[in-house]
Amino acid sequence: MTPALYERSLLEDLAPLEGPNATRDLSTADPTEPDTYRLAFADPEFMARRETRGIRFQLELLKPDLDQQAMGIEHTVVVYGSARFVDLETATQALQQAQASGDAQALALAERDMRNAQRYEAARRFAYLVAQYSKHHPTNQRVYVCTGGGPGIMEAANRGAYDAGAPTIGLNILLPHEQHGNPYISPGLSFKFHYFALRKMHFLMRAKALVAFPGGFGTMDELFEVLTLVQTTKIKPVPIVLYDSKFWKRLFNFELLVEEGAISPEDLTLFQYADTPEEAWQIFKDFYQLKD
Repeated sequence: MTPALYERSLLEDLAPLEGPNATRDLSTADPTEPDTYRLAFADPEFMARRETRGIRFQLELLKPDLDQQAMGIEHTVVVYGSARFVDLETATQALQQAQASGDAQALALAERDMRNAQRYEAARRFAYLVAQYSKHHPTNQRVYVCTGGGPGIMEAANRGAYDAGAPTIGLNILLPHEQHGNPYISPGLSFKFHYFALRKMHFLMRAKALVAFPGGFGTMDELFEVLTLVQTTKIKPVPIVLYDSKFWKRLFNFELLVEEGAISPEDLTLFQYADTPEEAWQIFKDFYQLKD
């Protein structure tokens, strides 16, 4: 067989596996066939093996990337924060119930949730400002709100962009307990990951800024990975905003790290604090010299 004929034969063999026929070919597979006879990528047990982990990495990297490319998404603002905060309406109802119950412990928790609800509403407002700006600019200049896709601060940010009528992205993670993307993520932009590493890579692939609201271990993990990547010049500097200065300064004594020689004084310039949604958005605009 000549090289040209061989190439043509190969393309004909591959053609049914691509495009609209791919799903049909998989769905018509004979369930009585032995696993060894299945197409490799149509064999879930084979794809789940330890030896194919590298392939799964590639697929988890590629699928969300191609989908976002198809939607014309090039720039994002990533919002991190706790999954446990609720919106103001929900917190207010819980506070009223706690007040009526006379339970001191329930009242204390409800009052705490009210404080956290203010952070939820701030994340919602910040995302709304981002989305409103982007709506009035060409597609290649728009900035899209991206979150971890879950509840709490993530939901708030997706919700703010949704309020403004803008597409918004959610990068959810498969966890032992049931978790779904929040209802404010745009259809076609809700992604689910198995690997935290690939999910965090996708956070940064298009990120033009990151805003960290108060959160727990997950938020700390995401924030410090970004700070490390910028500090070590693995990625270009981007605005990193810590929302609610009182919270962050109480949680971390960054000056102590400088005093002990653990970081350089210049490292304190890698991030900034903000206490209002408008202030956080202004930091972004100043960094990129954007005009309304």
